[in-house]
Amino acid sequence: MIKNPNNQGHASKMIVICSAKGGIGRTVLSVNLAVALSNKKYKTTLLDACFQFGNIHLVMDLQPMFTIKDAVEQIDTLDENLLTSYLSHHESGVSLLSSPHKPEYADLITIHALDQICTLLLKGSDYLVVDTNAGLPDHNLYFMERADHILVMTDLEMTSLKNTKSILAVLDTLGLRAKVKIVVNRSTMKSLLQPKNIPQILEETSLLYIPNHFEVVSKSINIGVPFITYSRRTDITKSIFHIADLLSKDS
Repeated sequence: MIKNPNNQGHASKMIVICSAKGGIGRTVLSVNLAVALSNKKYKTTLLDACFQFGNIHLVMDLQPMFTIKDAVEQIDTLDENLLTSYLSHHESGVSLLSSPHKPEYADLITIHALDQICTLLLKGSDYLVVDTNAGLPDHNLYFMERADHILVMTDLEMTSLKNTKSILAVLDTLGLRAKVKIVVNRSTMKSLLQPKNIPQILEETSLLYIPNHFEVVSKSINIGVPFITYSRRTDITKSIFHIADLLSKDS
């Protein structure tokens, strides 16, 4: 049975996944982490907060009839039941509030509307996993301030690490650093930099690692099936479950 915060005494938690640059793997982590949490019997909702070019519905092979645009347009009368009717549902048990169908609709989404939408999503979920845009736009800062956990993704490229260090400095200035966990994606890829170099570069010793497995991830995206559902014995799947275990224990 899926847990429910209203009858299990579990305080709902928001997990925000962000990065300094694009193409770092935020969407893949968001989707597979949400499925891992659902596998652990937590009621899990995904919010695709890449409001211009979100792709979570493709990665999960969903065809949303409604998106966050519909919720925003009804914000004055929006309640939990109406918002639930705008969600798409995946066979894993994960629900999705999709990004708008057209990039121009992103301008309709205000912080005020997001605040109300997130409150309602959290009310009906154990975990709300938010996939954000790259960088620090206002929407991202709102999510980070509200989050219980912030996963900052990076990889073994020097440009990514340099910009990640800048984001960490901003989060420290905002008093949000205690929420942060750093995730080094593609940690086994061929690179002049090695995983052992990253703690010194970022001045951070507690890091999470996701190994490189291009074939598994590429196939997963192209067929629209989260790899965690069919590639259970691979190191990349084990790393996702490790993150899910860590976050659920912290909660």
